[in-house]
Amino acid sequence: MSVPPRAVQLNEANAFLKEHPEVLYVDLLIADMNGVVRGKRIERTSLHKVYEKGINLPASLFALDINGSTVESTGLGLDIGDADRICYPIPGTLSNEPWQKRPTAQLLMTMHELEGEPFFADPREVLRQVVSKFTEMGLTICAAFELEFYLIDQENVNGRPQPPRSPISGKRPQSTQVYLIDDLDEYADCLQDILEGAKEQGIPADAIVKESAPAQFEVNLHHVADPLKACDYAVLLKRLIKNIAYDHEMDTTFMAKPYPGQAGNGLHVHISVLDKDGNNIFTSEDPEQNAALRHAIGGVLETLPASMAFLCPNVNSYRRFGAQFYVPNAPSWGLDNRTVALRVPTGSPDAVRIEHRVAGADANPYLMMAAVLAGVHHGLTNKVEPGEPIEGNSYEQLEQSLPNNLRDALRELDDSEILNKYIDPKYIDIFVACKESELEEFEHSISDLEYNWYLHTV
Repeated sequence: MSVPPRAVQLNEANAFLKEHPEVLYVDLLIADMNGVVRGKRIERTSLHKVYEKGINLPASLFALDINGSTVESTGLGLDIGDADRICYPIPGTLSNEPWQKRPTAQLLMTMHELEGEPFFADPREVLRQVVSKFTEMGLTICAAFELEFYLIDQENVNGRPQPPRSPISGKRPQSTQVYLIDDLDEYADCLQDILEGAKEQGIPADAIVKESAPAQFEVNLHHVADPLKACDYAVLLKRLIKNIAYDHEMDTTFMAKPYPGQAGNGLHVHISVLDKDGNNIFTSEDPEQNAALRHAIGGVLETLPASMAFLCPNVNSYRRFGAQFYVPNAPSWGLDNRTVALRVPTGSPDAVRIEHRVAGADANPYLMMAAVLAGVHHGLTNKVEPGEPIEGNSYEQLEQSLPNNLRDALRELDDSEILNKYIDPKYIDIFVACKESELEEFEHSISDLEYNWYLHTV
């Protein structure tokens, strides 16, 4: 006789608590529209109840702006009495929090209606709906993220970030020095603790590399044949990095562009598609001749302008773009070419995949993945041709054509017939309402530069 799913999850809780008798508390986590982790902390004795009955959280959790305020125009706040929905555990996400002084575990949750069906405004459910279209075709998505971040000092200068002093030399890094091993040594204890913490939490992080700015690094995650789980890992990795760095008396930022004149933080994703036998349908000695690969690329390129609001969801996101920083600003693709939006690595035939290079590290991984996979599915089912691959420097060959500001990106998303077929239009309305609210507040603020330019000159 098969064991009911809830009983299986209870077995997971029992096994964890038995293995970790020292754990006192459990953090119940759920990622909001901005990828910000929210939730509740419970005592270990309440964990079984969470697995059996879930926990209540308000639906307005998915109508919060970047400052954590409810955007009432979404209709998820006072209009529905700020009513609760119910959140259930995501299997396989129960793990220790290695940075805590008091032994504490964590558990990812996802929101459901009170009757049991998934809640449409949970970004994880937005992605699940897109993934289900591949399941219907007998296809499985294999995905992996590359996440960039800056270590920054815990003390800012006039509200602006600065690189942290090296624990070894006591100096602040100033140079670019991409891939420099010595820079890894300067922050070795923190970076190693990040990798060890990831291993302890079951997050498949296998490498950290020095990126192209002072105290900027990238963590690479292994491919997993489950895009939902790949996004879970990305959300948990960001939280792990922030907390481990804080333990080392440093802060971190995943802000898309924290420093003028330096590289921004990107969130690249590698995607391949497996058939029912587990074979990569992009496998090819000559990727240009693989119809499935071409069509997938064609669909992603066609939907790229409408996807920008999910890939680059904040005002600051658009400051990251520029040829000198390897951030593509036009729909383009190429073989082993890092100047294009969609790069096809050409290492070996069975490892052929799409590397999507547009999104910033400030993107919600679930929404980013949903937008990318909507393009892949659209391309496969409609046999969309991508045009010729770009050879050489795409910035010298193509004019910028992607939206270069949040307002235009939101208009593209709102008007997209294709994305509205894949992502619930009700959710797009909520997303646009939240981001337009942030944009309105931003545009009503007065910057220091405006005072410097205009206060005494006009």
